[in-house]
Amino acid sequence: MYKHILLPTDGSELSKAAMKHGVALAKTIGARVTAVVVSTPLQSLVVDPNAASKALEQYKALVATQTQKYLDTVRNDAESAGVACSTLCIERDKPYEAIVETAKSQGCDLVVMASHGLRGVSAILGSETLKVLTHSSVPILVYR
Repeated sequence: MYKHILLPTDGSELSKAAMKHGVALAKTIGARVTAVVVSTPLQSLVVDPNAASKALEQYKALVATQTQKYLDTVRNDAESAGVACSTLCIERDKPYEAIVETAKSQGCDLVVMASHGLRGVSAILGSETLKVLTHSSVPILVYR
């Protein structure tokens, strides 16, 4: 069965529930987990490069604080369940690429992630889960 589960999280309530499910699954089957947060570089979000350079330090500090909270939540849940857990924070323009590459590079044999159930144009343009599903060779368990 699965031995190493990747748990990508964005800190949302649905993602937190998916992480709890992933940790419980890992405990049941004796797997370990790796939690990952993928943040978007500020330069990818801002049109004016001068504005980006002025706000870069504030943005990095905010991302670091939020990322640590998200990862600490998963780590604490895993420790409470007796599941080995490592954590990663990756900065990438396209989060789905980082998730797919991390699953491969870390030797994960399952990815457990949330789907926010977006519909219509929002789903087509914004679903990182769908992009991971269509680009990953590692099995995906979608929590909704």
